[in-house]
Amino acid sequence: MPHTVRRYDALAAAKSWSPSKKGDLGMQITEIFGENTLTFAGLKARLPKSVWAELKKTIVEGQALNSKVADVVAIAMKEWATEKGATHYTHWFQPLTGATAEKHDSFITPNQGGGVVSEFSGKELIQGESDASSFPSGGLRPTFEARGYTAWDPTSPVFLIENQNGKYLCIPTAFASWKGEALDHKTPLLRSNETLNKQARRALKLFGIETKRVTSTVGAEQEYFLIDQEFFYRRPDLMTAGRTLVGAKPPRGQELDDHYFGSIPDRVLTFMLDAEKELYKLGVPVKTRHNEVAPGQFEVAPMFENCNIAADHQQLVMIILKKVAKRYGFECLLHEKPFDGLNGSGKHLNWSISTKEGMNLLEPGESPHKNMIFLFFFSAVLRAVYKHQDLLRISIAHAANDHRLGANEAPPAIISAYIGEQLEDIIDQLLNGGLKSSIKSGLLGLGTPVLPNLPKHAGDRNRTSPFAFTGNKFEFRAVGSSQSISFPTVVLNTIVAEAIDEFCTTLEETVEEKGLEGALKDLLVESLKETRDIVFNGDGYSEDWVVEAERRGLLNLVTTADALPHLIKEKNINLFSKYRVLSEAEVHSRLEIWAEQYVTTLTIEVDTTEAMARTMVYPAAVRYITELTQAAKETKELGLDNSGSANMLKTMTEALNNLGKALEKLRNVQDSLENETILEKCTDYQQKVLPALTEVRDAVDFLERYTADDYWPLPIYREMLFVK
Repeated sequence: MPHTVRRYDALAAAKSWSPSKKGDLGMQITEIFGENTLTFAGLKARLPKSVWAELKKTIVEGQALNSKVADVVAIAMKEWATEKGATHYTHWFQPLTGATAEKHDSFITPNQGGGVVSEFSGKELIQGESDASSFPSGGLRPTFEARGYTAWDPTSPVFLIENQNGKYLCIPTAFASWKGEALDHKTPLLRSNETLNKQARRALKLFGIETKRVTSTVGAEQEYFLIDQEFFYRRPDLMTAGRTLVGAKPPRGQELDDHYFGSIPDRVLTFMLDAEKELYKLGVPVKTRHNEVAPGQFEVAPMFENCNIAADHQQLVMIILKKVAKRYGFECLLHEKPFDGLNGSGKHLNWSISTKEGMNLLEPGESPHKNMIFLFFFSAVLRAVYKHQDLLRISIAHAANDHRLGANEAPPAIISAYIGEQLEDIIDQLLNGGLKSSIKSGLLGLGTPVLPNLPKHAGDRNRTSPFAFTGNKFEFRAVGSSQSISFPTVVLNTIVAEAIDEFCTTLEETVEEKGLEGALKDLLVESLKETRDIVFNGDGYSEDWVVEAERRGLLNLVTTADALPHLIKEKNINLFSKYRVLSEAEVHSRLEIWAEQYVTTLTIEVDTTEAMARTMVYPAAVRYITELTQAAKETKELGLDNSGSANMLKTMTEALNNLGKALEKLRNVQDSLENETILEKCTDYQQKVLPALTEVRDAVDFLERYTADDYWPLPIYREMLFVK
């Protein structure tokens, strides 16, 4: 059967798709929200008061959990899960692959009478054991040392995953080696949040505020593409690499700006409603959905949550989107740049700091005292971003994100902070002796001549800024759509904790002499003088900004290969070690793992591109050339002008030869790479392999534009993006 028939069959199947079962998706959100999650309120209702009091100390204050309490909690969890039909449980963890992992164990245990009993103990709740040999460790342990441990995270609620045949209980856990090194994303996240809690509470004491807990709060917007499965399974590049490695730009993409916030197609909306229903049942507070800029691109956004729970929920969002999409004949693409020439997908990480009582420390208030607190924490964040631009860039560095950054509404690789014209004006005047005027109205007075007024609204949004203040939070817009939000949050928590630590030390030394207001003003002026260069409100895409950023001494780490070596700089190792977020060995392990993942990702792309070009594109072009040759010959034999077919034949023959040369060059470059350190290999892949890969793509895309449509074997952009 010709390739053309298969491709056209896929198009016909996509156009005629309909769900096998149509059900009523109507839902009462308040009734179903959290029904598959054992919330803290639900757990409290199932526990004796004394047990809950002890568990609450663990959840809120970080105290160690004793085994007797764990036994009672385990029984309550098992009873809740089995009442809802669960038969198994798993320690649900987040290894350094960026995905989640789980091993299921049954609740039942054989007894002496030949039957079974349902059991689940505190020991089984608190700790599990898993074979860690196949998870990335970055040299933290030899391969033969396979033992790995999962440890229950009591600060994140357990939940049920269900399908049509059953349910199982998921227990969020940390994952560590036999020697205690973190092999996951959750462990450093919990450590970093504890560090931020300690330093933020210390700062609040200086302002006369006592709180039991401070945590970073996160809301991560999720962008994604949907394409019909019929197309997905006919694109080897999408199946293996997550993005189209070849594909000519269509006549129409996103130029008309008609997709953004447009009416959601009915089939897509039905998928969204079903996905949201599952997320609501899991207690994930998704709030917003809409069409994104590119055709076939969409977004879902949740409300703010404590960073640890938000990270768990963000993993669930990705899992549910991909799972539910298949029910509706879609494939959900989470890659940062699945289609060349169109907007990529990000995961805007909205980050703030809040007390247990709900006070947002990055929100200007109605009183002088609250605004002094705001200025303290706001300036600490700017200081953190300035000192650790490299770590923020590293936290979002991977091969897929390199394709996205710097174009189509994705921020550039240069880390800067957008704060709006009003706040920038106030900072400039503060540095020049005090506020004398304001460029806009609507200011909140601090009620003291020492410190300036603050604007109610910081200003317009800047979509080219990687790190933007948006009124009561910072939006880290450079995070990639496919990645875990844990490490970017780890970095933010840790670097801001360091800045708060430094601020507190200075205030504690000067407040008695100058008073709180005077000491704070001097502290802010000194810090803002040092960090002023990180503030940029202009166009992050302009060439002038690249020049200006270099003049300011800001880093321009364009690619992952440029960024990763900075991870093991002495200042970064000292930072993570000082606050016990990552040991030196754990930092080095991350470098090894992420560099290896970068090289492996590009190797897969090279092999996939080569296979597609040789086994799909090349044969299609040869068949068309054969037809052109016959047409030119027969036209000439009839005594007619064959210049048209002859010219097309020449064009196709030259294009096919160019593809052959590009493939040969790609293979030669790949084979010429010698045994090197992993960082050297990253650089070679970025500087040598990627350009050769681009040449193959250009040659294939040229052939797509000239090969007869009924010969082309691959679903094209026009079909994948617009058939819904």
